[in-house]
Amino acid sequence: MEIEGITAVVTGGASGLGRATVERLVKNGAAKVVIADLPSTSGETVATELGDAVQFMAADVRSPEEMSAALAAAADAGPLRAVVHCAGRGGPVRVVNKDGSPGSLQAYSEIVEINLIGSFNVLSLAAAQMATNELLDGDRGVVILTASVAAFEGQIGQLPYASSKAGIVGMTIVAARDLASKAIRVCTIAPGTFDTPLLGRLPDSMRASLAASVPHPNRLGQPDEYARLALAIIDNGMLNGETIRLDGAIRMPPK
Repeated sequence: MEIEGITAVVTGGASGLGRATVERLVKNGAAKVVIADLPSTSGETVATELGDAVQFMAADVRSPEEMSAALAAAADAGPLRAVVHCAGRGGPVRVVNKDGSPGSLQAYSEIVEINLIGSFNVLSLAAAQMATNELLDGDRGVVILTASVAAFEGQIGQLPYASSKAGIVGMTIVAARDLASKAIRVCTIAPGTFDTPLLGRLPDSMRASLAASVPHPNRLGQPDEYARLALAIIDNGMLNGETIRLDGAIRMPPK
């Protein structure tokens, strides 16, 4: 599917991987891109900076009402063809804490709800909207989810994050098969260590250590590299049901 002229939604589009994807979509001629992100983000400012083709809609990915409104805003400009779901969060939870107390069920549940339940909410609402489209280059639409290498090699303390991202990987092939009859493709990107605002909060020494652990290229990933892969998935009609690691061959150690 050609990028030029399509309408798209990017969740978590106010920063990091999401913002890079919005920028790349606009650069490649997308007619309308809606940023769906929390009201506390800089989404409105980003939309203004990127021009008339970009609109910000405050939305929590767990909310059917808010996400439906964001998807509808995109569809108002033309058939919704692509959704790139970047929104998510992490947070440390251990099975048993160092003091012997059980890990927080509340913290675990919240992260899984945002990352995994939120992914299903975005996917199902987007697919329902796309199913009404006419075919374009053989597709009615494409949904790209975001997992993590933690889905495969989660580190100590990453229990809810790794669980939720593994759930997204498991969701991908099933969703692709489910939506094949509607000509909607589903793929997932599993990034490694990327230079996002989240890592920007870490000390330089820790960032350098993370970069050094990537075999080749021996550095942190750049958000635009995620965005370029997302656009390649949209463009390539044979990419479907696949989780693609984007990690420079890193394999995460236990801690």
